[in-house]
Amino acid sequence: MDATADPMIRLDRVSKQYADGTLAVHELTLDVRPGEVCVLVGPSGCGKTTTMRMVNRLVEPTSGRILVGGEDVTHGDPVALRRQIGYVIQQVGLFPHLTVRRNVATVPDLLGWSKARTRARVDDLLDLVGLDPAVQGDRYPHQLSGGQRQRVGVARALAADPPVLLMDEPFGAVDPIARDRLQEEFLRLQEAVRKTVVFVTHDVDEAVRLGDRIAIMREGGYLEQYAPPAELLASPANAFVASFVGSDRTIKRLAVTAIGLDELEPAMPSDDDAPVVPADATLRDALAVVLDSPDGRARVVGRGETFGVLTLEAVRSALRTRPLDDAAPVVVDGP
Repeated sequence: MDATADPMIRLDRVSKQYADGTLAVHELTLDVRPGEVCVLVGPSGCGKTTTMRMVNRLVEPTSGRILVGGEDVTHGDPVALRRQIGYVIQQVGLFPHLTVRRNVATVPDLLGWSKARTRARVDDLLDLVGLDPAVQGDRYPHQLSGGQRQRVGVARALAADPPVLLMDEPFGAVDPIARDRLQEEFLRLQEAVRKTVVFVTHDVDEAVRLGDRIAIMREGGYLEQYAPPAELLASPANAFVASFVGSDRTIKRLAVTAIGLDELEPAMPSDDDAPVVPADATLRDALAVVLDSPDGRARVVGRGETFGVLTLEAVRSALRTRPLDDAAPVVVDGP
């Protein structure tokens, strides 16, 4: 596997059956594109963690092929494979007797990096995940909050600059406020490093917020639908998917649907005092402003100009008629 590239992960009719006959994963086929976040989500016992752990051979597949960067992972040394794949788990798994620095340096040390290179990498990563190397670097895990320990776990997984990152419910063991901040930090981090990520969660809202594409699985390891969040929410493949994503899926769509500039009303002089919404905001953020506006109107602004006025009817219209491939936010320079 070429660790200098962002590889595609391909699961080709992969299955896992245990010795007692239990079928954990049923002939699963899907691709994770380079630099994308694929979220595996489903009820307990659906095989999502087993699927993820087969990518780095912590679980050996019964049949099928798993390709990372075009190479079949079952044909090489599993230890060498794991050193090229970052792995983050719910309970972090930090070594309690090692400082934060030494924890993050675990894989570079195993790879024989020089002390200077390792120290520079550790400092850069701690800064990247929002920890001050001078403050937290020499502390021990028990001296950190749960959210801080989770950040150290992410930094450790990224230490050798792996092309692939596996994350098994990494934010499930922290309180809701810390979880929200960690999700926000993850999105910022992914924007900076662009890893190919397989992310396991049981939380649909987390999947919608973090995933480029979402795989909905059901008991027995069956894949029910694999699609971008907006498509999943707008067009569930069947009753199971519709039930799992929830009856509030229209509300969830607001978070992954952009403001449609062609749906805006022309701005009038009377709109000069209307509240402002950035043109790259999602409909969820824009709707909050529209509902709080006395006139139910908000100016949409970007690149120093007003594109038009968003109304409640325009939001309704967008959810009824917007093409699925127009679901990603519009990229516009700041207002």
